[in-house]
Amino acid sequence: MTQHNILVLNCGSSSLKFAVINPESGHELISGLAERLDDPQASISWKIGSNKSSLLLPDASHQSASDRIFQLLGDLNLEQEISAIGHRVVHGGELFKQSTLIDSTVIDAIRQCQNLAPLHNPANLIGIEVAIERYPHLPQVAVFDTSFHQDMPKQAFLYAIPYTLYQQHAIRRYGFHGTSYRFVSQQAIEILNLDPAQNSLLCAHLGNGSSAAAILNGKSVDTTMGLTPLEGLVMGTRSGNVDPNLYDFLAEQCGYTLQQTSHMLNKESGLLGISGLSNDMRTLEQAESEGNEQAKMAIEIFVFTLAKQLAGLATSLGRLDALVFTGGIGENSARIRSAVVERLAILGLFLDPLKNSNNGADNNGVISKPDSPTVLVINTNEELMIAMDTHSITNTSSTITPSH
Repeated sequence: MTQHNILVLNCGSSSLKFAVINPESGHELISGLAERLDDPQASISWKIGSNKSSLLLPDASHQSASDRIFQLLGDLNLEQEISAIGHRVVHGGELFKQSTLIDSTVIDAIRQCQNLAPLHNPANLIGIEVAIERYPHLPQVAVFDTSFHQDMPKQAFLYAIPYTLYQQHAIRRYGFHGTSYRFVSQQAIEILNLDPAQNSLLCAHLGNGSSAAAILNGKSVDTTMGLTPLEGLVMGTRSGNVDPNLYDFLAEQCGYTLQQTSHMLNKESGLLGISGLSNDMRTLEQAESEGNEQAKMAIEIFVFTLAKQLAGLATSLGRLDALVFTGGIGENSARIRSAVVERLAILGLFLDPLKNSNNGADNNGVISKPDSPTVLVINTNEELMIAMDTHSITNTSSTITPSH
């Protein structure tokens, strides 16, 4: 029996990703996704090696999807292979600066952060509670999206609003995608043989949710997302930065409620809102090639905003060792990478078109010209990072209590 395999659970607002991973080798025994939860089209799919399977779970909730996943692991005799469980938790507020062993105090602290991530933290808690009920004998670890950014200086995380709102309600910029940034920054340092204590990176995690970060000597010093994942870049359905007074304007001119505007900015904006077609970059690139002007406009705004914010993030770095692209769009769209880097010539960045066209597959991910600061494509692996954290914490029997 393998003693070191970790079950990773990643509960999203309407999905549940899972995997059983050996954190030392990176080998996945199984990986899968339950999606469209609480919808008649809810389903679960999974992969073991090259074999893929799926089934419908109409109207499945997070709890029933979790139960079905655990049943699947039992049917496949994989439960006995699991030594611990790692959970992705979106928001740890200022309470958690690193991953931590879960106990009742930690669960209460995660619940305190629900108002900061109302779509995600409740789902994360369901995954934790169901897993504890099913596997009470296994240690469980919470890995926070926000923890990587907790070392940002105040000049980067404070809003220019009355300071008492930070003191009394912890209103500040938190940043997200931290698990991804930790993984790809460590990979970049290794690939480029950089000094772990002296390195300077820009990273762009681009997917349906997108953000960018400045990482100095392995630590986040600035990032684009804020109090919630709405701030920053143009995303699949999220607007990114808008004038905050838009809420008042839409209330007065269009009769929008606070909830309607919030829903619009989170679910109906971004690439989807501009294009009127799709939140999927692949669909938009295809439509652009066929002459769709709104798809083209959506892509151009996405690129312009990203390049502008990457250039701004560079002011937090003394120099630039590398720009890293990751996430579904960052890893797969040569079109987006090329357009963004073209706008960043002011930073001395230049791509090799051939290397870019094959996503750096033959060059350790490097897609830049020799006389340019390095531009890299690195496939992120948040599940492996969660498994590694879980293995490390449960094997040192350390627990980290939330700070106050």
